[in-house]
Amino acid sequence: MEWFKRLNSAMQYIEENIDQEIDFEEIARIACCSVYHFQRMFSFITDVPLSEYIRRRRLTLAAFELQNSGIRIIDLALKYGYETHESFSRAFQKLHGISPSQARTVGAKLKAYPRISFQISIKGDVEMNYRIERKDGFSVFGVEKVVSTVDGQNFIDIPEFWDESYKNGMVEKIVKASGIEWGEGSTGLMPVNAVMCYRDTGKDFFPYMICSLTPEGGVDDEFTVLEIPSCLWAVFTTEKYTQPDTTNAIPNVWKRIFSEWFPTSGYIHDCAPEFEMYYKDDDGMEYCEVWIPVVKK
Repeated sequence: MEWFKRLNSAMQYIEENIDQEIDFEEIARIACCSVYHFQRMFSFITDVPLSEYIRRRRLTLAAFELQNSGIRIIDLALKYGYETHESFSRAFQKLHGISPSQARTVGAKLKAYPRISFQISIKGDVEMNYRIERKDGFSVFGVEKVVSTVDGQNFIDIPEFWDESYKNGMVEKIVKASGIEWGEGSTGLMPVNAVMCYRDTGKDFFPYMICSLTPEGGVDDEFTVLEIPSCLWAVFTTEKYTQPDTTNAIPNVWKRIFSEWFPTSGYIHDCAPEFEMYYKDDDGMEYCEVWIPVVKK
């Protein structure tokens, strides 16, 4: 499959340059996507951020060299991108549980993280509900937070951002500014949703906004306004869930989009923001639509 060939070619580039400065732009070029979307895709498929995977591979190879050569520790540190003996030793200790000098001892226990390769995994036991829809440009407004993908920190930061925004009254402010009537017993699309990945915030980070549709009269300057271009969207619907299950149901569909749907869909990710749109049905159950901008290959 072309998808997997591109991913494996990107992995080959990383491996061939593991002891040099790795160009993330080149990785993305090989994979035919943006740097940010390659990082997101890699993280969803492997459950490891790309930068962490590279760190683990370097420290794995460093351990091999310590046991099989007489290379000085400072030279090994510089070879794998660490500026000082101390920074290398800290990273090595954190991964392997022992110092670089102890790693040279016969019988020392070390950790080895193998090179990743991508292959087709035949699943298909659980269907995915999706549709392809074209939508004209529109505008949203809200408040944002830049979150980190390192060690899954985004799965901690985003729920905390929502909790904080409810407690400080910001969610209520957004609902009021939107002009959308929403109260006890209301059903359908909720007035406050989420948009992400709408600007470059550097590797291992992405912007996340709690948002609503911008009303015709505009909004106050305290909010950030974002213009969304006309796009073709792949829209994925989660199973229905209760509020406590939100943090499980939504990340699960995100992971399946990148690991199961994209590889065989005939679409690639377009360079536009991504949305989570939240709904409530007549029974009080909730579900989410994940909107991904796509383009036909």
